Amino acid sequence: MTDLEMLERQMTEWRRDLHAHPEFGFEEKRTSAFVAAKLREFGLDVAEGVGGTGVVGTLKRGNGNRAIALRADMDALRIPEQGAVEYRSQNPGVMHACGHDGHTTMLLGAAKLLAEDGGFDGTVRFVFQPAEEWGKGALAMLDDGLMERFPFEEIYGLHNMPGLPVGHFETRAGAMMSAEDNFEIVLKGVGGHAARPHAGNEVLVAACALVTNLQTIVSRRLSPADIGVVSVTELITDGTRNALPGLAHILGDARSFRPEVSAEIEKQMRVIAEGTALTHNVSAEVTYTREFVPLLNDAALVEEAFAAARTVFETDHVGTAREPMTGSEDFARFLEHVPGCFVFLGNGRDSAPLHNPTYDFNDAGLIHGTRFHAAIVKRRLPEK
Repeated sequence: MTDLEMLERQMTEWRRDLHAHPEFGFEEKRTSAFVAAKLREFGLDVAEGVGGTGVVGTLKRGNGNRAIALRADMDALRIPEQGAVEYRSQNPGVMHACGHDGHTTMLLGAAKLLAEDGGFDGTVRFVFQPAEEWGKGALAMLDDGLMERFPFEEIYGLHNMPGLPVGHFETRAGAMMSAEDNFEIVLKGVGGHAARPHAGNEVLVAACALVTNLQTIVSRRLSPADIGVVSVTELITDGTRNALPGLAHILGDARSFRPEVSAEIEKQMRVIAEGTALTHNVSAEVTYTREFVPLLNDAALVEEAFAAARTVFETDHVGTAREPMTGSEDFARFLEHVPGCFVFLGNGRDSAPLHNPTYDFNDAGLIHGTRFHAAIVKRRLPEK
């Protein structure tokens, strides 16, 4: 058995252990302890509790004064697992439905590989981040002095991608993943008996009209050249079978790739909400927040990532992502401070979708992510 085959076997064990013990954002105490113990075992300097439950490992070789960072996310989702694997979640109602167990494992594998083999000159920061799923973990680490305590000049991250074959690699320059805005619209009227709608100003008809009207933001109020998504995900009222509601909450999210588009979506949402409410003789209150910023890859570092990937993957398995993805990633917060590149690795054509209760990370992809991490380090911090 080769050293890489042995590492792959070890990583499969680590990944399945992490999968069996998922933890929600800022609750990753067992996961963080697992990561810190492994990093110390590999000989790295380790800092725990960065941004709450984050971990940063530092590995230095040679005399180079440049530093780069590699990042993995550790948190799981509040989704009951429906898979039947023997290593399924032992934490009821929580599961690794997005593959962060795999991301953490691939970065641990890279730390072990680089600690043993070297092959670079400079400093590598291994950033294990909490709470990616709700967009707070990167900010927490940054607010806790990540850049000052563990400085680096550029950063790389990756995410598994269902539908993309294992052993395939994709990235693109510029917009890679979208911003995510959240909104809540509260409609207030006067509820009453279902048999006497004329006696009050019920809100359900207004809410249904508003849900439909919000769809015109993208179809009629944004330029066709801009990418935007407005999705209503919840409609909650205080009505019951024979009582018309006097209060309705409409919640959802919006996606975009430019701040100007985000601002226009908010502006038009307020205009439509107020106009629809006026038409139905009720009031509207709009709360609009920005949770994730757009993920914008540095063009020069994308080319570096492609070059590193071609040393790991077959040449025809390295490609440019055709279009930006309207999902969001708080890796983008790091890119507000330093240039970097985020990439996608295949999780298999038959993989369940991300955030699906039957999803599972494909262990066959572990070694590819680990080797890519190591390759980008050796390319960006070459031995003199």
